[in-house]
Amino acid sequence: MDQIATTPFHLDRLEPTLMNRTARAFADRMAARRSVRHFSDEPVPLEVVEEAVRAAATAPSGANLQPWRFVVVTDAERKRRLREAAEAEEIEFYTRRASREWLDAVAPMGTDWQKPFLETAPVVIVVFEVHQGPQTPKPYYVKESVGIAVGVLITALHLSGLATLTHTPSPMRFLNEICDRPAEERACLVMPVGYPAEGVTVPQLTRKALSEVMVLR
Repeated sequence: MDQIATTPFHLDRLEPTLMNRTARAFADRMAARRSVRHFSDEPVPLEVVEEAVRAAATAPSGANLQPWRFVVVTDAERKRRLREAAEAEEIEFYTRRASREWLDAVAPMGTDWQKPFLETAPVVIVVFEVHQGPQTPKPYYVKESVGIAVGVLITALHLSGLATLTHTPSPMRFLNEICDRPAEERACLVMPVGYPAEGVTVPQLTRKALSEVMVLR
């Protein structure tokens, strides 16, 4: 097998004090990130969304096959159809399929089957995993790769001043039809994107302390 071509790599090396200040500032900005369920319908610069997707597409992936597709939905009619289909699945989930344990766990978040943000938010990004198909090779570590890319996307949107939410209707097969995507692409996440609605509030949550999530050995 031929070896892949290589290219020189350079990483700016910061002085330790600046390195620490940069890392702390980034962590502080991300600590302010929250999932938002109520959006303004005010348009957002599409170029900002495109740049956030471009950043997400730099994520590492298994064998560098980049098994992701980001469908950016802005058409009002398509968003309406998306909301109707998602709510149909959510009604079934909340009333029949969800366990009492799950319902109790999400109760403090105030979530239910109604998903108006899918229609109100000016942009909805549907993230697809790309599996093997007529024009696509067999991918490796698909969920891990796409998960990392979504993390970068959430970060890029937040740092750009846009709010978002990770929504996972189940099942998601309806998204292929609405987004005109082939069968080898499998939806894994729906992300409304926009400005928070005026006066919006979010649940008052606490995050685990660093000592609870980081272990030094």
